[in-house]
Amino acid sequence: MPETSVARFYDELADDYHLIYPDWDASIRRQGDALDALIGRDRAAVLDCSCGIGTQAIGLALRGHRVIGTDLSPRAAARAAHEAARRNLSLRTAAADMRRLPFPDGRFDTVVCADNSLPHLLTGQDVRAALAEMCRVLRPAGLLLVSTRPYEDLLRERPASTPPQVHRVADGADGGERTVTFQLWHWHDDGERYDLEHFQLVPTGGEWRVQVRRTTYWALGQDRLADLAAEAGFVDLGWRTPQETGFFQPLFAARAGK
Repeated sequence: MPETSVARFYDELADDYHLIYPDWDASIRRQGDALDALIGRDRAAVLDCSCGIGTQAIGLALRGHRVIGTDLSPRAAARAAHEAARRNLSLRTAAADMRRLPFPDGRFDTVVCADNSLPHLLTGQDVRAALAEMCRVLRPAGLLLVSTRPYEDLLRERPASTPPQVHRVADGADGGERTVTFQLWHWHDDGERYDLEHFQLVPTGGEWRVQVRRTTYWALGQDRLADLAAEAGFVDLGWRTPQETGFFQPLFAARAGK
């Protein structure tokens, strides 16, 4: 999928992205705590190279890390900086493609690429290029943390949809009305890639306003991702389950080679 299409998907979603969470602030804290435990040091220099509206980046900043966020979507990256400032946190953000990161070699202690962002890249060549860039900007033995959907299970099941997520605004102009988010998945003939339709139902004056946004993913299996990471220069490769980490998705961890 052309990068402009992915950027447009998240530009259009940026204002409403928090509505996919029942409680976005609770998710920020929970995900930040889980990633912080894996980083295992204070005040690490962290790049979140798919920061979106800041869920993981803000969570890590709350834990005292020195975080920079980049994202293909300029609107999402700008909102991440705004949301951090609202919480009295420092978070520099910029629009950037993870295959071409605008940083010098060895700049960061940790690179985070979370929330199934890497599988927007639809070929092994592009995934390897992004992982090579992440390796380049890490110091020797720096930590990579990537999370994806549990594709080993999903490739067996090939689901057609996701369960609805309900978000309630407890105090606001809508008087606590609910929004509903769900996805429809359309699998390609290759059995690995799928088009996603992202639906959000938002109440407006007794009716429902429906927003539909579309993008494409590669159901990138764990062994394939690990192989591509090794080709990109990473060592000490391993997957951790949500039960082990407390993070909501499987996490791939690796170290930049010396």
